[in-house]
Amino acid sequence: MRSAPSRRGAAASEHVGPARVTARGLAVRHASRLAWALTAVDLVVEPGERVLVTGASGAGKSTLFAVLAGLLDPEAAEVTGELAVDGADPRAARDRLGLLMQDPDAQLVMTRAGDDVAFGLENAGLPPAEIWPRVDAALAAVGWRYGRDRATQALSGGEKQRLVLAGALARRPGLLLLDEPTAQLDPAGGDVVREAVTRAVAGRRTTLLVVDHDAAPWLPLVDRVVEVRDGGLVEHPSGWRPTPRTAGLALPGGSSLIRSPDHRGSDLTNGGAGGAPLIRSPDHRGAAVVADGAGFTYRGTTTPALAPVDVALPAGRVTAVTGSNGTGKSTLALLLAGLRAPGTGTVLASAELAARGERRPHRWRAGELVTRIGSVFQQPEHQFLTGRLRDELELGPLRSGSGSAAARAGAEELLERLGLTPFADANPFTLSGGQQRRLSVATALATAPRVLVLDEPTFGQDAGTWRELVTLLAEQRAAGCAVCTVTHDRDLVAVLADAEIAL
Repeated sequence: MRSAPSRRGAAASEHVGPARVTARGLAVRHASRLAWALTAVDLVVEPGERVLVTGASGAGKSTLFAVLAGLLDPEAAEVTGELAVDGADPRAARDRLGLLMQDPDAQLVMTRAGDDVAFGLENAGLPPAEIWPRVDAALAAVGWRYGRDRATQALSGGEKQRLVLAGALARRPGLLLLDEPTAQLDPAGGDVVREAVTRAVAGRRTTLLVVDHDAAPWLPLVDRVVEVRDGGLVEHPSGWRPTPRTAGLALPGGSSLIRSPDHRGSDLTNGGAGGAPLIRSPDHRGAAVVADGAGFTYRGTTTPALAPVDVALPAGRVTAVTGSNGTGKSTLALLLAGLRAPGTGTVLASAELAARGERRPHRWRAGELVTRIGSVFQQPEHQFLTGRLRDELELGPLRSGSGSAAARAGAEELLERLGLTPFADANPFTLSGGQQRRLSVATALATAPRVLVLDEPTFGQDAGTWRELVTLLAEQRAAGCAVCTVTHDRDLVAVLADAEIAL
């Protein structure tokens, strides 16, 4: 999916007017699956309409968008029924398409930000004199804070999401498909993106379909809401509102609230040397992992990805790391998890947690790390190592010395709790984004580590799977585990965090 057509199309000219989408009895089954990902989908979207698509994690929303975008080749999936964009096969309408997929890395094709946005316009044959003003306008629309020359490999996940959206908007498409467009963005960034989309579709010259588990902010913009379910689509009535996912939630060990932006009552103090953020918990006693002035600058750049920070992860507490995109949250997570050595300062484990007397987690062997600090990456697919979900969950326990029976029992329990049992023999790379996220959290839990460092653990979840993930993390806290979660999810911070570090 890294070719030109899967990005923004390879048309010779731009669209004229909004697109019309029709589906009758649409069904999709991926080549590696026995079960159908979509069945009996009937949908008509009139030109210029704006439709919000909801549904449970794994219901087939991303599959629906993939087939609408003409990305499913016959070798990759069986597609039955009728589907058309302006009366034609979707693969023939790619020139009219603007697409943001769940994984922005799958759509980045150039090494510099401006070139990436210009890519689709160049393929469309626009003259250079028109391309670059369009690029600059699209970048400004999504709140881009860098220049055209910013290296795409230096971007955070949320920044990549903004960049891909800019590329989609620059085309002024007839059909705009947005799959979780704000999931990796901070709240302010999410507002900017929704405002950009609102402006892009204001004249009804673009038809919009958007998937988002955070449905409420989109309701003022969309004309209607449809839900993907097993057996087809269900249209929600006018005035529909989602049920808050925190309603009636009861967690093991209770919960603590630390709220931004004023941080009163929190564990934070600000004001590091030279203006760098220095964020220190008041007491490091009982901390499983402590970062002291830890910072990092990636090779080939001069601006630090993470300015020096002080952080303590106490046992039996949940620490939330929040902040705007690009402030170094994911880099901090890598340092705390022992997956990268700090460029400045230190990251040290407690003497009790140390391996072979070595307190620097980045110096531990893989087998030592896996039983001490469990990690979840921002991109979950980067940590999958096997060809089956069941094997993925058994791998860590087996390598850490657990017997096969214990490893199997633990895997089955996690599969059941996270709604993944039907996919136990599936390849992890065939899962939806939300399912992959739950699997990545499960792999971190499987070895019962005493520290958990989780990057966006609730990304892509519906209300039910979100509640189960939060409950699992609360159980870890109650058992004495030190939990650190990098997140933009304010609900997660509100119900689970004992302390919040805002970078």
